[in-house]
Amino acid sequence: MIKFLRNGEIWRELLFFCLLVIVSALMAHGAAGVPGAVSCLMMGGAFGLFHFVSSWRRYQRIAALADKVGRYLHGYMDLYIQEQREGELAILESEIGKMVLRLRNQAELLRKDKIYLADSIADISHQIRTPLTTINLIVSRLSSRELAEEKRKYLLMEMEGMLVHIDWLIQSLLTISKLDAGTIQMQERRVAVPELIRKSTETLEIPIELRQQQLEVECDASVSFIGDMKWMKEALMNIVKNCMEHTPEGGRIRICAVENPIYTEILVEDNGPGIDMEDLPHLFERFYKGKNSSDKSVGIGLALARMIIEVQHGNITAENIRERGRIFGARFAIRFYKSVV
Repeated sequence: MIKFLRNGEIWRELLFFCLLVIVSALMAHGAAGVPGAVSCLMMGGAFGLFHFVSSWRRYQRIAALADKVGRYLHGYMDLYIQEQREGELAILESEIGKMVLRLRNQAELLRKDKIYLADSIADISHQIRTPLTTINLIVSRLSSRELAEEKRKYLLMEMEGMLVHIDWLIQSLLTISKLDAGTIQMQERRVAVPELIRKSTETLEIPIELRQQQLEVECDASVSFIGDMKWMKEALMNIVKNCMEHTPEGGRIRICAVENPIYTEILVEDNGPGIDMEDLPHLFERFYKGKNSSDKSVGIGLALARMIIEVQHGNITAENIRERGRIFGARFAIRFYKSVV
């Protein structure tokens, strides 16, 4: 009540109302005498009391709402606004409640982003530190004058391979960060799928041949979709590379593509051991390494492929090829739906 009476707006309203009642009473006295003036004063007093009480209750609600918002701003997360009333003040309470809920959700997302960023930085530093440590050891061995020439060449080849790996890792991480920030503009042009498959597998032909694996391609010349050839080449190459690494020597990798009035689908299959059921839900997560992953795997190839495909309004799924309860390999399915059916 004391805070309410200290409000200058209340005193201005009270002063104006009293002047209005006095003027009205004088006018009523001139028209109807003393009884009219008394009636005017009584009606004015009743109206003033009602206005005073309603204003006091309204200010109580505003003060309570301000107190709740103040508690939330000072770290108390128990703000709960749920008033079953009507009017502008109720609308204000509802809007503040929505705003607080959105701020709370954003704060939770920021907290998760900080945790994810810290984990990502730890993963990145670990992935880069490991080959750098090996390179330092190689450099120290290369400085030895007693090192045989054949061994020196072998160590130089190992160091070159690790530097290439570090360069690929950095470029992939930069690409992921750009995709996250939305700074990469994908072209929307018709992509011929046979040409896409050819360009995506060019750099993998020698590793596939060294593993004595077979690469089978089934795709009509007319199959196509709207997308970005350059970035889809990167995505498809990562998927084929993953299949190659998880297929035993002498195995088979199959790529086929079909187009219908609804979507264009690209299937990449292998006849390896398949995907572990525990790994399947996390297969496209960044830095996730499955049980059957090699020591050189960093867990960003499939994550990068998924991001590139989804930016182009496509989707990718992974599953095991099953027949009579047995697993005969893994299958990756990429689909690009047509905008007009």
